[in-house]
Amino acid sequence: MNLNLTGHRLEITPAIRDYVMAKLDRVTRHFDDVIDVNVVMSVDKLRHKVEVNLHARGKDIHVEAIEPDMYAAIDALADKLDRQVLKHKEKRELHRHEAAAIKRETGAAETPPAPIPGAPGTPGTASS
Repeated sequence: MNLNLTGHRLEITPAIRDYVMAKLDRVTRHFDDVIDVNVVMSVDKLRHKVEVNLHARGKDIHVEAIEPDMYAAIDALADKLDRQVLKHKEKRELHRHEAAAIKRETGAAETPPAPIPGAPGTPGTASS
């Protein structure tokens, strides 16, 4: 997983970097297919805004949170991101199980091949 942290009007301290990485580990625990994560943190007067663009196999997820405190914004963002990742994971699992069920149904619905007339051991052939 590639992690890119960017700060607008904000210096990203090692403490903030560690806190974001710890919160994003929760997401990667649920979902292993994360390719890269772009985190943008900005401060505008008393608004602390955190945005995440998560690129995973088959899905791009965008989440943002605005709070009066940066750590509260990171917490809210992690909760939102976790919910969206779990939702995507459940949908993917559901589609995989549906595809397997359809494959089993079509395999069971196939009829055996028709017997070849005149072949030995088939009904309706005359034996001498």
